[in-house]
Amino acid sequence: MFTGIVERTGRIVETRATASGRRLRLDVGCMAKECRPGDSISIHGVCLTVAAVAGETLDFDVIPETLERSVLGGKRPGDRLNIERSLRVGDRLDGHMVQGHVDGTATVTAVEQSSGEHVVWLRPSDQVRPFMIPKGSVAIDGVSMTIATLRGEEFSVALIPTTIERTTLGDLREGDAVNIESDILVRTILQRLDQLFGPEGAASALQNAGFA
Repeated sequence: MFTGIVERTGRIVETRATASGRRLRLDVGCMAKECRPGDSISIHGVCLTVAAVAGETLDFDVIPETLERSVLGGKRPGDRLNIERSLRVGDRLDGHMVQGHVDGTATVTAVEQSSGEHVVWLRPSDQVRPFMIPKGSVAIDGVSMTIATLRGEEFSVALIPTTIERTTLGDLREGDAVNIESDILVRTILQRLDQLFGPEGAASALQNAGFA
């Protein structure tokens, strides 16, 4: 379990095909000294298991389902990725509860910068769109964000200077793809409403509550 508060970014050193998918090697700097094989770490929002530690690098095995569902399959040596180690009992929950189970992806449709504001607009994939609600939480490439606005099939998030400095979100440009994990609470409620009332009834309940 994670919080969506990125600790640092790391750069891909090497990627290579394996019998079980792909091996990803990341340079994570001094953080590697605190990691052990078997640790769960959020890499760009995807919960991966440390396969090996060598110097300042960590190796991860990425299975085909993860490569298909997330943007990791398109990452190459030199690319920066957001990194967060798993939540420890007693840690502050400064973001929101993030599982590291990516629901799908979204495409950046616009980046607006004016008067000190940095707003990113995104169009999520069909399987993710129903879980986007005004002022709800969403993990974008592993970063805990609050949905600012819903507009048709798109939503926006506003980046604060700390997010721009500590994560990769400030580098996003129109056309880029990102990993999306919806808020587990919203997802659970919506799926339960769907079970009880069917898709139309669930949509009506959300509208009556002001969430859609």
